[in-house]
Amino acid sequence: MVPDLSGARLYAILDLGYVPEPKIEEVTRALLEGGADVLQLRAKGHSEERILEFGKRTRPICRDAGVPFIVNDHPSLAVELDADGLHLGQDDGSLEEARKRIGPDRLLGRSTHSPTQAKQALEDGFDYIGFGPLFPTPTKKGRPGIGLENVEGVEQSVGMKIPVFCIGGIKRANLEDVISAGARRVVIVSDLLTASDVSSAVRQARLQITGS
Repeated sequence: MVPDLSGARLYAILDLGYVPEPKIEEVTRALLEGGADVLQLRAKGHSEERILEFGKRTRPICRDAGVPFIVNDHPSLAVELDADGLHLGQDDGSLEEARKRIGPDRLLGRSTHSPTQAKQALEDGFDYIGFGPLFPTPTKKGRPGIGLENVEGVEQSVGMKIPVFCIGGIKRANLEDVISAGARRVVIVSDLLTASDVSSAVRQARLQITGS
């Protein structure tokens, strides 16, 4: 059975661009202890062998916490790690191709950068989408922020059927603006991973999103 993300509000990404390899387990635990509802492993520029190693270190922590574990980009690793899902960018292939590789019981997420792409992902049958980047972000160099003007429209259309996680340059400092624009779910990366107290930062973000 595909994991249910309907109650998820804060999606965390363990991005190896920000997390030193020796601290992978420590940061993963801190993200989950703070209240992250989903955790994705993202390790751009690393070999599949290395990503597999990282996944073997993080997957059990997520399983023990009951938090869905998502692999970025690599269908074969999602299967080998028994991940709960796979996240694909716009240029990472079709849903049909990925679904054949990972089977029917894993989540499939898609990055989208416009209302048109968001609606297409819904029509294609993805289980959830990322929508952004709302603001310029170092993790997506060269891609301008799309702003907040379409957040409410996408939430009211696509978000009524599958979870929409707003992403890209979102920090605790601008989170109120994102929520006010109509977002119900968000992805926060660097602001959490670079915090002096990761768990505390996650708790603060959750409070801003949910009010409790």
